[in-house]
Amino acid sequence: MPRPSAFRPPVREVVTDLPKAEWGSRDALAVLTLSGAWTTELLDRAGWPAGVPKDVAGRAVRVDFTGVETLDSNGALALYRWIAAIGAEASSVEVAAAPAFYQRVADAYAMGSDQPPSPRARWGDGLARLGQQTVETLGIGVELLSFQGQVTLSLLHAMVRPMELRGRSIIYHMQAAGVSALPIVGLLSFLLGVVTAYQGADQLARFGAEIFTVNVVGIGVLREMGALITAIVVAGRSASAFAAQIGTMKINEEIDAMRVIGLDPIMVLVVPRVLALGLIFPFMVIFADALGILGGAIMATLSLDITFSQFAKQFQNEVPLYHFWVGLVKAPLFAMAIAVIGCQQGLKVGQGAASVGIRTTAAVVQAIFFVIVIDAAMSIFFSLLGV
Repeated sequence: MPRPSAFRPPVREVVTDLPKAEWGSRDALAVLTLSGAWTTELLDRAGWPAGVPKDVAGRAVRVDFTGVETLDSNGALALYRWIAAIGAEASSVEVAAAPAFYQRVADAYAMGSDQPPSPRARWGDGLARLGQQTVETLGIGVELLSFQGQVTLSLLHAMVRPMELRGRSIIYHMQAAGVSALPIVGLLSFLLGVVTAYQGADQLARFGAEIFTVNVVGIGVLREMGALITAIVVAGRSASAFAAQIGTMKINEEIDAMRVIGLDPIMVLVVPRVLALGLIFPFMVIFADALGILGGAIMATLSLDITFSQFAKQFQNEVPLYHFWVGLVKAPLFAMAIAVIGCQQGLKVGQGAASVGIRTTAAVVQAIFFVIVIDAAMSIFFSLLGV
């Protein structure tokens, strides 16, 4: 016998109408009648609602949802925005028979789009912000002083046990942070000597004292400009490099791995960088001084007809040697500040590449700031000593 086939009930095809919006008028009231299924698929076929009739302006509008069969979130949001656009032109808008789902979507969108009221300004707000920034600045100084103390203790420990230092790391950072920066340091120092000589000659020529341009170049470059321009260049190069290198290691959890195996990150990462920059920085300052004076001598020869022998004789007789030592004394302080700030910002890196960028920028800004502060403090100190 043939096996009877299983009974299959007839499948009813659900037919939904396309979304429609018809405008009508009842006396002074404009009526918008909605019907059909307002879903994403059907709206893509029929077109999304847009535009406001011109005759709606200044009239009361009633939106009737009675004929709406179904509604999804995109359809509800499109209707909400359309009705809001109508309300901007009409005198008033009344929504009738709106589904509960539409009302929830409209309420949620309205709540998210509302801007909180701006707080009312008070006379003490500026003073409060100033106090907050002062506290933050003092906090940065305290953190830096604390980290400087840790680095100093590690340096003392390294002096007691020099075998724990990594000589290869020190030499590498001396080359990366110092020797590689000599071209840009030399170029900037040379140009700075040219500019100083030109500006000094332009002013001294009014008094017939062009020969004293040599004094201006010698004292300015040896005492201030040579060390300062070197520090600014190294702060831009090395402070950012230290922060990025150590910050990347922290993101990769290499510093945590060091602590697990019993290594001190300050001794392994910070001390070699501080020593390397401290050892190479004085030689960079001497190099910058030489190029700066050379630039001034060339400019004096070209613009003032002062020969190299005259320049050298005036420089030897009128520029005391202690100006050179004043500039050189600042070199270790600048190097310490730049290296410590760069390493500290690297150790403060959080999770994510954005944190590396933030800390790298902070390292450069803070390093240049403290370099200028140290230079100003040293200038006042030497002025009080009469040097």
